[in-house]
Amino acid sequence: MRGRLFRKYAAYFAGVVTLGVLASGLVSLAFSYRDTRLLVDELHLEKARVAATSIEQYLRTIESHLRAALLAHVVAPGNAPLDEQHQELIKLLRINSAVIEAAWIDAGGTERLRLSRIAPDVLRGTRDRSADPLIIAAGAGRTAFGTVYFRQQTEPYLSVAVAGDEPQAGIVVAEINLKFVWDVVSTMHVGESGYAYVVDGQGRLISHPDISLVLKQTDLSALPQVRALMSKHESGVNAVLISDTAADGKARPSLSAWMRVPAPAWFVYVEQPVAEAFAPLYAAVARTALVLIASLAFCIALSVVLARRMTTPIRALQIGAARIGEGKLDERVSIATGDELETLAHEFNTMAQRLHESRSGLEQKIEDRTQALAEANSAKSRFLAVASHDLRQPVHALGLFIAQAKEARGDVMRKSLIERIESSWQSISGLLDALLDISKLDSNALEVSRTNFAAQSVLDRIEQSFAVLAAARGLRMRVRPSRVLLASDVLLVERILLNLVSNALRYTREGGVLIGVRRTHRGSHARIDVWDTGVGIAQEDSSHIFDEFYRGPAGSVESAGMGLGLAIVRRIAQLLEVEVTVRSTPGKGSLFSITVPLAPAGSTVDVSAPRELPESRFAGGLALIIDDDANARDAASGLLRQWGWDVISAASSQDALEALASDSRTPDVIVSDYHLADENGCTHESGIDAIARIRAARAREIPAVLVSGDVTAELRAHAARQSLHLLHKPLQAAKLRAMLHHLHAAEIVR
Repeated sequence: MRGRLFRKYAAYFAGVVTLGVLASGLVSLAFSYRDTRLLVDELHLEKARVAATSIEQYLRTIESHLRAALLAHVVAPGNAPLDEQHQELIKLLRINSAVIEAAWIDAGGTERLRLSRIAPDVLRGTRDRSADPLIIAAGAGRTAFGTVYFRQQTEPYLSVAVAGDEPQAGIVVAEINLKFVWDVVSTMHVGESGYAYVVDGQGRLISHPDISLVLKQTDLSALPQVRALMSKHESGVNAVLISDTAADGKARPSLSAWMRVPAPAWFVYVEQPVAEAFAPLYAAVARTALVLIASLAFCIALSVVLARRMTTPIRALQIGAARIGEGKLDERVSIATGDELETLAHEFNTMAQRLHESRSGLEQKIEDRTQALAEANSAKSRFLAVASHDLRQPVHALGLFIAQAKEARGDVMRKSLIERIESSWQSISGLLDALLDISKLDSNALEVSRTNFAAQSVLDRIEQSFAVLAAARGLRMRVRPSRVLLASDVLLVERILLNLVSNALRYTREGGVLIGVRRTHRGSHARIDVWDTGVGIAQEDSSHIFDEFYRGPAGSVESAGMGLGLAIVRRIAQLLEVEVTVRSTPGKGSLFSITVPLAPAGSTVDVSAPRELPESRFAGGLALIIDDDANARDAASGLLRQWGWDVISAASSQDALEALASDSRTPDVIVSDYHLADENGCTHESGIDAIARIRAARAREIPAVLVSGDVTAELRAHAARQSLHLLHKPLQAAKLRAMLHHLHAAEIVR
């Protein structure tokens, strides 16, 4: 029994592994052959293309020289003197050494002039060449090429006839030495024994490294590669094939590629022995065969070892069951006898696998959650530590300024302290606004409103926002005009650019900032670039610039920002699904770019540029302030009274109703905090509920503003359903004033 099991499992493993190794090796060889063949074909075609291009350019140059010899008749139409044409032919022989003879035939087909390097010149000749096929083929403005011939069996020559555009210009016929073609062919090598040669349209050999084959006027039309060319060249197809006979007459498999020379209808061939062309492939096959043999030997040996180990199934079942019972749930019993023992081993393995997966999964989940919680706590601690530090600084300064204000004497000192207090408040407000923006983006509270808008409108607002600041710092700010239409959220794109330009000005000591828009090479997007000549970003800092509270080396302490601008840029870019890139050279400047989709062709602008609210004062009506914090309530009430409003303030909706009971007027606007707490600090109603009670009591949809520090999408949706305008804390006076102006104007229109 042991012997039979051993042979069975040894043959099974050896067969499966051998089949896999052989299949892998054969597939690898097939792909290697395909890749090598493509590479070799491309190399041969390129060689043929280079040779064909060189020959064609050579012939075109000669053609242009011959055509230039007819210019005298263009300048002086009619029967020009023969000595003038004689001078043109002399120039032709001087500038082109390949021209051995040149003749001029007049419009009637008479050869009037012939100049030669190897024969006497003919002046005012009378030879009639009107029946010459080459003269007939060279019609008005055309060029005709004759057949290649040999002078005294030494060098190949070619007759070329060029006719003028006008009949009176005549025809120039030249005999061209084709030694240049032989030079091109003889110096072109492919590998060690590959070569190139040229044949004409009938398959006659024109040029070959072995000049003796050319002098014999060898006919290659019977070669398979030439026959294939004759059947394909009319369609302009270039190909590479393997033939059994080479152009030099040797019976050896050769790889042939050809390319057509259009002007005289010649063909350039590049040939290389197949054994040499595929030598790298043969070497790879040999290496692969050695690897396969070694792999097969290893697999057979491994199969024998595995089969021998499986000849003791009962012992394996006993040991496995004992270890599973001891709690070693990763233990597996490997038996393949096809009887009850195999079934029993399978049940043991299934039970152990499920127990192991359950325990491993639980342990992994606990470990993952613990690690994630630790990382989140660590990140939160770092975030809060930096945020609290940045908040503590202006609060610290604010407290000191307030203490100075209590003891200040004189209006000048008080005015200075008020300005510093306002500056500290702006720092606190700016930081809280940035934190609020990050909170909105992280909580997915912002919705993207995609429209088609003009890039120039955004660039204009950016320029208006920063032109004064740039001028105050002695910097140049340029915005290149653009006619591009973009498709995205115009406000969020503008917010990205505001942060990028603000950073560029903050970190630039001299020079300036340039903003421009250009279409990308893909054609479906545009790239908005913000260039600066600032301090730049070091390589080691480039991976941290989009982190929260990261600050680069600003030009001065006063110019240092909060380190949240680029963090907001990264989050908005992710929300818009646009790409933000940065390139920088320390000491020279930086380039920040965002890639925004273009509006479809033919699109129009969907939304006009947002207009700023007027800053003029306006006369308000009756405002109801609801806030459980007395200081906040008094501050808001005092501010609205300064703006011309009558104000009723209350800590809750009940207090508001009691105050309104003694006043017959209905509030023109309600400004309420969202969280309204009782005297014990417990929230007993929301601002939404309070506004609803006031509206119900007055039976009117009173315009209302809800003020909250929450940034959740649920609150925004809830406020929208109740027709409430939501403003976030810390509330800036300008935002509140703009909102009241908007509501007041809407009421007047209504």
